[in-house]
Amino acid sequence: MKTSEIPLFPLQTVLVPGGYLPLQIFEPRYLDLVRECTRNSSGFGVCLILQGSEAGTPAQHAGIGTRARIRDFNTLPNGLLGIIAEGERRFRVIDTRTRENGLLMGKVEWLQVAPPKAVPERFHVLAQVLERLLEKVGKNYPGWHRGLLDDADWVSFRLTELLPLGSLEKQSLLGLEDPELRLQRLLERLPDFQRSR
Repeated sequence: MKTSEIPLFPLQTVLVPGGYLPLQIFEPRYLDLVRECTRNSSGFGVCLILQGSEAGTPAQHAGIGTRARIRDFNTLPNGLLGIIAEGERRFRVIDTRTRENGLLMGKVEWLQVAPPKAVPERFHVLAQVLERLLEKVGKNYPGWHRGLLDDADWVSFRLTELLPLGSLEKQSLLGLEDPELRLQRLLERLPDFQRSR
């Protein structure tokens, strides 16, 4: 399995492949991260914080995360740097070290990318739910087109991202290799969201 070393950005959120991630950057170590990623056209790893906080000393984080690539950046009204990042590929953290500036570096192995698979008929209701959600937030996914609603991996990751699931549940879905299994878990949860409307 191929390994790489990438900077890690533990957050209180789960990023999935293809996901939309707006961030405001203020800590010096993460400003350094943004500079490096921009200069080298490289990405950084996002891992869910399991214990601790986003600022200050490195937090305990989940072992599976997603590489993010910076898509855009700007200055926010509060004067801080804002970036928009997009999730790319999942990884497993093998080991970590901390740089002098406090930035966490992770030795990671890249997880398999699922081969293209159509959404099975029994999950078509999930594609319909996603289509309605994308009517509101589709602008966050510049590459989105209706053909993606038949891609099991894309549909399962978008619903993982957009449905009101808890962080640990999203993390569990991120760790699943099979998009059909992810879709099955989401289908089982669908009645809970319909009842709460």
